[in-house]
Amino acid sequence: MLNQITIRDYAIVDELDLELQNGMTVVSGETGAGKSIMLDALGLTLGDRADSATVRHDAERAEITASFDVSQIPEATRWLQQQELDQEGDCILRRVITREGRSRCYINNRPSPITAVRELSEHLIDIHGQHEHQRLLNKDHHRLLLDQYAGATLLAGKTQRAYNQWRKLDKQLRQLTEVSDEQIARIQLLSYQIEELDQLNPSDGELQALEQEQKQLANAADILHNGHQLMNLTTEGDGNNCLTLLNQCLHLLSDMSDQQGIQQVSEMLNSAHIQIEEAGGELRHYLDGVALNPERQQEVEERLSTLYDIARKHKVLPEELPKLHQTLTAELQTLNHSDEALEQLEQSVDKHYALFLKEAEKLSASRTKAARKLNKAVDEQLHNLGMLAANFQVQLTTNETSQPNAQGLEEVEFLISTNKGQQARPLAKIASGGELSRISLAIQVITAQTSSTPTLIFDEVDVGIGGAVAEVVGRLMRQLGEQAQILCVTHQPQVASQGHQHLFVSKKARKQQTFTRINRLRRDERVQEVARMLGGIDITERSVEHAREMLGFGA
Repeated sequence: MLNQITIRDYAIVDELDLELQNGMTVVSGETGAGKSIMLDALGLTLGDRADSATVRHDAERAEITASFDVSQIPEATRWLQQQELDQEGDCILRRVITREGRSRCYINNRPSPITAVRELSEHLIDIHGQHEHQRLLNKDHHRLLLDQYAGATLLAGKTQRAYNQWRKLDKQLRQLTEVSDEQIARIQLLSYQIEELDQLNPSDGELQALEQEQKQLANAADILHNGHQLMNLTTEGDGNNCLTLLNQCLHLLSDMSDQQGIQQVSEMLNSAHIQIEEAGGELRHYLDGVALNPERQQEVEERLSTLYDIARKHKVLPEELPKLHQTLTAELQTLNHSDEALEQLEQSVDKHYALFLKEAEKLSASRTKAARKLNKAVDEQLHNLGMLAANFQVQLTTNETSQPNAQGLEEVEFLISTNKGQQARPLAKIASGGELSRISLAIQVITAQTSSTPTLIFDEVDVGIGGAVAEVVGRLMRQLGEQAQILCVTHQPQVASQGHQHLFVSKKARKQQTFTRINRLRRDERVQEVARMLGGIDITERSVEHAREMLGFGA
């Protein structure tokens, strides 16, 4: 429940600390005194849009704080725990608005986005405004009211989530099965290109190896001629090769071995002899691998030509052909999803559609049952409110389109007949402004009885009624106050007399400034206020006696 409202420098309120109690609290005062200021300020703590113009003219900022006891509100407690904002049953909402137009929201003294405040406030307070009847012209509002009355709000949410999941999967399936003309053309081109590359079968490093081989084959004759000449000069020539000459040098050197200083020359010549022998062996081995092979040379050159031609066609370097082959193959596989993947997706779509239908059918059953109860309850209240011939109907119409709807399997619309023998028609086509007000009030009272929020606010919903009807409204409000906290702003003495407690709003002028004050009325003050509401400015003894009687205070 709402325990306290604190307002600082908001509109014409400089400072206000208001403690609230359970039951039905009546708020009254003269026109223009500022009865709605308190509710407007409370609305800001609940996430309403802020306006810097509401900051009191001589202040830098306005600050409004609302304190709640959520120990008996499991939905709010659970939400606070999930956001790590729980404070053992307490919930404090605070809103700060600066003259520059900046606005900040706090939940339990922690800065919070306004969307979070609005989400939490749905569990704390339900506000019924004096213009509520205007929303009755909207069929979406009819559905929300019926679902709330049926206790099916969570079920409606599950139905919508199931629908959204099914639609998401169904969209994916359509995208995969409904291949566009551009995709078909791309698939055909990729298939041709990949077939050509499959036949070519390029491999990493192949181009470099072929170019080296081609160079060797093209120069094989020169290599063999020069290589054999080199062999003759080094190791295999008759009489004049390097080894023969070195042997002669070593023989001559042996005759000089006893000469001092010649040893180093001998070692160098022996080393040269060894190097030439090894070089000859390496050259012989290399030449053994070189052969004249025109057929192989032609094969290599044709292969190189094919690689270069296809690389030019794809506008890539020849060495990039293997990577291109892999890329195009992967793209084609992505476009050509396997039948198994499609089948699995189809099964998932069917499964989620069945889940949606299951939730939607449960929602339809709940709505149908609740509609019958709501028809009877609203009719009873309308009769109490003076519309004796009224006949209220909740019409459930199965969706005409073949496509399912996120809101369920049917459309919800409120119909009314205000005269006997008259066919029930939509509210917008048959009800007058005054009738809409009473219809709205009847629906609000009925749906408030099933509301999960512990605090209900009625802001001048009794406008346009009076006399016996207003008395009925007052009794209805008091009954609601037995099971919830009711805050009722009213001009009707019949309604005000039913409150468990009474708040009076007044304006005071001081130093050329106007301030709003809200005071809790004692017993005698309540009598005077109800008498004022009955008779206007001049309060007579008769109006005072009538007020005592209405309040049940006796003489």
